[in-house]
Amino acid sequence: MTEFLTTRGVRARPLRTAVALLRAGWIPLEDLVRATAVPRRTIEELLAALGADAEREADSWRVRPSSVDTYAAAVAPLPDTPDEELRPVFEAYVTGVPQPLRALDHVQADVDTMLRRARWLDETYDLPGAHMVCVGDHDLTSLAACTRRPDLRATVVDVDDRLLGYIDGVARARGLDIQCLHADFRFALPPSVVGSADLVFTDPPYTPEGIRLFLARAIESLRDPDGRAVVAYGYSERTPALGFKVQQEISRLGLVFEAVLPNFNRYHGAQAVGSASDLYVLQQTGRSSRLAEAAVREVASGIYTHGPQSIESTGAPTGALAELLRLSEAAAVAPPGWTDPVRLPGPLAYDLTADPGPWLARTLLAGPLAKIAALVPNSHPDVANQQGQTDLKSLLAAKYHLTYHRSIADGKHTVVVATPVTTPSVQATLLSRVHGKLANVWREALIADSGGTLTKREARERVAASAPAEDDLELRLIDLPLNRIRAVLAAAG
Repeated sequence: MTEFLTTRGVRARPLRTAVALLRAGWIPLEDLVRATAVPRRTIEELLAALGADAEREADSWRVRPSSVDTYAAAVAPLPDTPDEELRPVFEAYVTGVPQPLRALDHVQADVDTMLRRARWLDETYDLPGAHMVCVGDHDLTSLAACTRRPDLRATVVDVDDRLLGYIDGVARARGLDIQCLHADFRFALPPSVVGSADLVFTDPPYTPEGIRLFLARAIESLRDPDGRAVVAYGYSERTPALGFKVQQEISRLGLVFEAVLPNFNRYHGAQAVGSASDLYVLQQTGRSSRLAEAAVREVASGIYTHGPQSIESTGAPTGALAELLRLSEAAAVAPPGWTDPVRLPGPLAYDLTADPGPWLARTLLAGPLAKIAALVPNSHPDVANQQGQTDLKSLLAAKYHLTYHRSIADGKHTVVVATPVTTPSVQATLLSRVHGKLANVWREALIADSGGTLTKREARERVAASAPAEDDLELRLIDLPLNRIRAVLAAAG
């Protein structure tokens, strides 16, 4: 029976209620179905899983009195932390969270919403031992849910490295089981996240394009149809046509509206939608995975309502692109927004004028050992001031020497030129193979650095002893937040 409950994932909570009712004494099957709101066939499967521990009299069932104690742990109430105890903790979380990147057009949910989300998730789903993926998490739902239910495991996937570093630091300080990974959902999910989640939570951009992309990644994250996608979305009562268009996008992904909780979320801002949004609970159908694959192929670069990542945003001016080409000595420029390293004839040039913040560092992390030039706005956080420039240089020091050409052509853009460093080192190897499994790349780098004197076992033991976090070793370096990448490079040096 324990195995049967485990296979139900986060949807096991009503089945635990069914077991509790059966332990209490005789109950007609009809009443058991009505009390739990679980389909009759699923209740019959539960009774079959109980086997000889269940007994029947006419159409009523119970757990045999001699077996009642066997199932005490399965129905034991979970410890509850009152909201008044959690409130000051959540207030401290919100006080310390970095401001959202301007390009991402995000507003912060209030503390009452954090409390409400954490309680609702805990009371609705069987969270102990479950895995929840947050597709974006500036509202800190991962911290809220795991603080309330510490035996929940969460993975946060976000584009903002400052946010990931913050959540990572808070989670480690409090002993919460939260892993933070970097991704821009327009390109891909980290492989370790695909098919891993029992539950997905997301508060996506409120455009049809944004909803489509974030929900497609949510579907990609879920491990089976019993999982659920929980989504915050709001539209103004003055523009119902927009709400209809977004709901059409949800239906286009083969998702079923299991519930809509009105005005569940409240925000500091977003006054155009009444500073509120609804909570959607969505279930997959058999077509959802295929439809999600098609949706991510269709996605445009602009998915937000304002700023350089908005639907209406335009690319770099011609003069700035010309200067980029001159400085890179390249024959062609990569398409706007493209960050995957592609070998062009000679040096590489990247138009990153739409970069919301993380693309520049990630492009250079993933880039080959060739001369690279990247065009970004002067306001880009990695070039806007001395600290940003120094931090980027230190991150990539084992791979590239960076120079900054500010205010070129139109006076509004910077070209960052990266010249390969040819001195071999363990750090250089790690930075040149960022898409490999970290444990394997690090082991091979140590062996090469030793001139072949280290055995694989010895190198593996050194990696295990040096790694800042054991769970990092199973991942790709490119998927880690920058704070974790810096920690790995420091340990490898």
